[in-house]
Amino acid sequence: MSHSFKTAKIDHDPNRLDFRFEFARKAIHLSSLLIPLIYWHIGRKQALLILTPVTAGFLLVDVFKNFIPSLSEWYHETFDAMLRHHELSKDRLHLNGATWITLSALALIAFFPKTIAVAAFAMVSVSDTVAALVGKKFGRHRFGEKSLEGSLAFLFSAIVIVSAVPGLLLPVGAVMAITGTIIEAMVIRIAGFKIDDNLTVPVLSAVVGVACYAWFFPSATGTITFP
Repeated sequence: MSHSFKTAKIDHDPNRLDFRFEFARKAIHLSSLLIPLIYWHIGRKQALLILTPVTAGFLLVDVFKNFIPSLSEWYHETFDAMLRHHELSKDRLHLNGATWITLSALALIAFFPKTIAVAAFAMVSVSDTVAALVGKKFGRHRFGEKSLEGSLAFLFSAIVIVSAVPGLLLPVGAVMAITGTIIEAMVIRIAGFKIDDNLTVPVLSAVVGVACYAWFFPSATGTITFP
């Protein structure tokens, strides 16, 4: 393991990034909005053919950076300033936000109807960015790792996003937005391993969206089937 990885500073404050680095991180995060925008105009099989190798690449780099010194050195010299403390930890394997976001996109495209997938992913791309920046800059009423201001920013921006998705029933979109807000405010761990909100927010919101159609709007289910 490389010297740079061994000596990387581990700051256990979950809000370790100052605003300019948070802004840079979220600018990159916001660029993931290209995924649902492109997916809207192509088929599911085409999207999977493009996204599967991209996801595999992110995942392989994220895993092997822990075992290949040269890769570890390059990775940490390039990205340390934008990583959160758990992404820097060398105590156990952690995936970074970019890997989680591509995994969530792959899962949404593979397992959910296009309208639901696009709404859920656009929501996490935009609303998570807005919530993080508002929470970092204006968050005063904190709970756990989040703030009330950030959560409200997530909710309001998510409602705007889902209302703009063609073919998505607004009541279903509103429930998805509320679900995303609640999940984004939580920290979910399995056996001590933190499940990133880049995965939990869109996937659980999509599950709730599909359930809403099945339970409350079954006659409209045909409008959100796979292309």
